[in-house]
Amino acid sequence: MAFDEVHWRADIASVVFPVRGHGAICAVHRGAFRTLLGAEPSPDDCLGHFRRHEDVFRAAADAKIARKGIAAGTSLHLTSRDISRKLLEGDQIARGERP
Repeated sequence: MAFDEVHWRADIASVVFPVRGHGAICAVHRGAFRTLLGAEPSPDDCLGHFRRHEDVFRAAADAKIARKGIAAGTSLHLTSRDISRKLLEGDQIARGERP
């Protein structure tokens, strides 16, 4: 599997994707998807949700890197809270509100 591909890693039960411009990967555990989806997701469910909201996942990774000062080349993971924060901001912006 190429480093630049989004994929499922069964050994850590997570969707893994490269963080552009950061030189590392970001993982999102099945538990985060369970919280986001409200059900026990399959790997395909997790990958599908990621693909439908890829921009949100990538924005959440960038925000976490900035917020935590994560050094380039250091891998990270996102929680459902990280992702929900970006989803909420996107909804607020769509309604013309400031997050």
